[in-house]
Amino acid sequence: MRYEMMLPHQIRTAIAENWPVVLPVGVLEYHGEHLAVGMDTLAVIRVLEILEREMSLIILPPFYYGASSYAVEPPEGNGTVHVGAEKLFPFAQEMFKGLLRIGFRNIHFFVHHQAENFAVGMPTDLAFKFGARQAIFEFLEKERGDGWWGNEKMADYYAQQAISADPFNWIKGHPLLTAEAIKQFPFDHAGQGETSLMLALCPEGVEMDRLAEEKWYTRSARDASAELGAKGRELILAHMRQVLGAS
Repeated sequence: MRYEMMLPHQIRTAIAENWPVVLPVGVLEYHGEHLAVGMDTLAVIRVLEILEREMSLIILPPFYYGASSYAVEPPEGNGTVHVGAEKLFPFAQEMFKGLLRIGFRNIHFFVHHQAENFAVGMPTDLAFKFGARQAIFEFLEKERGDGWWGNEKMADYYAQQAISADPFNWIKGHPLLTAEAIKQFPFDHAGQGETSLMLALCPEGVEMDRLAEEKWYTRSARDASAELGAKGRELILAHMRQVLGAS
């Protein structure tokens, strides 16, 4: 369900049944002449829309205004919008605090932009990860008071780390394509991999006749296909089903 379309009774049901609440996170960035600037975010949204038909799931309004950087091309006439990570962090912290106050305890965000080494992190995902951690700490200290972790009630903390009972599992961040998936599907910027994903997930955001091969990062897009994109889509769906608990 789309969060903005939910009624309060539906939100209360989702809280009681611990539905996954998912935020698509991305950027607006130049992806060559042949792809829509919202590619990174659109890919996340379109896969979630497939999953939405399979399971009880809340999709939050997507966040497009990440730290794209101007590393690929300057923004003038190309469409890239960059918001620094130092601005993203307070937004993420306040947003996650709000979701926790509502009652959600199964919150996830998925990122595609610069996520090829997600364990190390890049500005956008690091800002959201840090915002999530700070929101949880602040929420717990307000709800449980100082010394909450040292309380006897937390004696099984380490045993609970792998399951949602650990409060630091209330908010989790994920790459759209995992390291394992990248071994099986090309990870690139506006090349064969991303163009194929868009052909499979959002073909209206692709104009292959505008492909300009003078840029090294778009050159491989000439080998893109919807069939290859479907392979990537299935790898992504398998991961999402696993982390979101789809039956």
